[in-house]
Amino acid sequence: MSNLQSYAYPGVGEQARETMHYSQAIRVGDNIYVAGQGGWDRSNFEVKPNLRDEVDQAFENVDHALRHAGGKGWSQVYRVTTYSTDINGVFDRTVENFRRWMPDHQPIWTTVGVTKLGLDTMHIEVEVQAHDEEGAAQARKEKAGVAH
Repeated sequence: MSNLQSYAYPGVGEQARETMHYSQAIRVGDNIYVAGQGGWDRSNFEVKPNLRDEVDQAFENVDHALRHAGGKGWSQVYRVTTYSTDINGVFDRTVENFRRWMPDHQPIWTTVGVTKLGLDTMHIEVEVQAHDEEGAAQARKEKAGVAH
């Protein structure tokens, strides 16, 4: 839907938009939907070799995608879906990241075990939905200013 605002952060976000035809985030009303983020370096898609570092980087990438879309980060997240090739291996670190990034609230969470993710070296992908009423109002103003 071309009337929705979509976002692709610099580096792999722009590369994904150009080569795979998808966005890292999209605004729908007062919500920001973030595509699954892996534990990759945002400049080159290289996944962190250590599983704990990969999980941490995936959470950082989600925060970056939310902020790039005009949000305030993890404080606005209300729904998380994690996909993993090794649920037991990433579970505890995922919970640690929930506590780190969302110390004042608990989102709803679904975790799904999969046999493979988008890159052969990935073990986790984190997808979120965030509520951003204030940012949505600002985005509408900016879009209206561009249209005139």
